[in-house]
Amino acid sequence: MKWPRIRSRRTTAVSPWVSIIAREVEFSRGAAPQTYHAVEQADYISIVALTPSGKIPIVRQYRPALEAFAWELPAGLVDPGEDPADGCRRELMEETGFTARTVHALGENSACTGRLNNRIHNFFVEAGERVRGFEPEPGISVKLVSPAEIVRLVRSGVFLSQLHIGALLLAELHGFLALPRNPPRPTRRARK
Repeated sequence: MKWPRIRSRRTTAVSPWVSIIAREVEFSRGAAPQTYHAVEQADYISIVALTPSGKIPIVRQYRPALEAFAWELPAGLVDPGEDPADGCRRELMEETGFTARTVHALGENSACTGRLNNRIHNFFVEAGERVRGFEPEPGISVKLVSPAEIVRLVRSGVFLSQLHIGALLLAELHGFLALPRNPPRPTRRARK
């Protein structure tokens, strides 16, 4: 018998999107089991896209968990039965209005090995043109930024999702994106 061993597992639905899993784990023969909790939810998609003009689309939306607005990459949950690459195309279109010319998988990762059991499907997308008449979903703003601008947003704490910062790193490690280490500061225009 291998250790540790799961002695029991109980799942409690909290909402259509989230369940709590309680696991009793025995770490060695005769040891008292310890209870660990995890959050179960659908797999997640994170998208680093680059437009034909070399800009990265990011979105700003209200995040109730933070009780604040946040700038993030286009992202979302994988729908039941959906191929993550198809979900990537769908989310990019829904949130930014950009089509996906080419989708490159950057790999699957764990969102949080200590508390979450879902997987993050990271993608780099060579974006096509934006559809005419695109209007963002209510409550979402879209901004196109350069790689230097996104580095400044990360360093300033405005772009703060660790999952999305990780997706940017994966895009760079795969050679799809170059993030400057010391991006130039924006210049101020002289007042007339």
